[in-house]
Amino acid sequence: MYDLSLGVSFFERGWLSSNNVLIQDAEQAVLVDTGYWTHSDQTISLVKSKLQGQPLTTLINTHLHSDHCGGNAALQAIFTDASTLIPPGHAEYVDSWDAEVLSYKPTGQHCPPFKKTGILLDGDAVVVGKKTWRVHAAPGHDPHSIIILNEEDGVLISADALWQNGFGVVFPEIEGIAAFEEVAATLNIIERLKPKLVLPGHGAPFTDVNEALSRAKSRLTQFKSYPEKHASYAAKVLLKFKLLELQKSPLSEYHSWARATQYLHILHSTYVSALSFDAWIYELALSLEKSGACMIKDKFIMNA
Repeated sequence: MYDLSLGVSFFERGWLSSNNVLIQDAEQAVLVDTGYWTHSDQTISLVKSKLQGQPLTTLINTHLHSDHCGGNAALQAIFTDASTLIPPGHAEYVDSWDAEVLSYKPTGQHCPPFKKTGILLDGDAVVVGKKTWRVHAAPGHDPHSIIILNEEDGVLISADALWQNGFGVVFPEIEGIAAFEEVAATLNIIERLKPKLVLPGHGAPFTDVNEALSRAKSRLTQFKSYPEKHASYAAKVLLKFKLLELQKSPLSEYHSWARATQYLHILHSTYVSALSFDAWIYELALSLEKSGACMIKDKFIMNA
């Protein structure tokens, strides 16, 4: 946990859960992103430790991927008066709870249903402790994602639009929807905003913003030139994410999960259809093992 300034706390989580940012003053306590559902107890404990009895007044989600809003339901059950604000793009599907459109079924992940109170539009702002946190649309990784800038201090909550060494999987590209240019446009917005400190969705806070932008743009250029590299990256992220959740699984059950995961089938049929699906999944698992991201032993696959 980082206490960045009076009233701003940053909870750096493992990669299964997104990071969380708690913004407080005497009257408000706003939590940005809530992690993955299996980490809800830890999220609640972290938040309560900083609230010290103060009620949580607002939940904000930068986007609706399972690792960013999976703790919503658990927090709503405890802080029953808190409002929940989300980007507008999939708001109606939260109301009807469509796990297919919300990406949870296609990714092979889970998010407990939660309720929204309202939406956050590009240009909206939340004022806490006399500081203005301005919302900016940031499509690319997710077409409906937002980033949030503290305009007085230059602190940017970047979610998965910018990490110190890249950015999140460009999920629309998995579905065949061109979105690399949206990633570029969002990186340009961040460059124009000139943040002094970035609080990413994953990884530690960083101040080398120009260097991070340069690395992200270089990575984007590579993905645009060789989309099959992005496809491989996306598949490995989905596989690793599930390993982070399971920690250890029989290879047979892990393959069964992969066979039921729509996004993996889309990537396979689009980019590597010459190889059987099971052979491709095993090849990806071996690549993850070679990089130190997992271990395969005695018919089990284990997170590393």
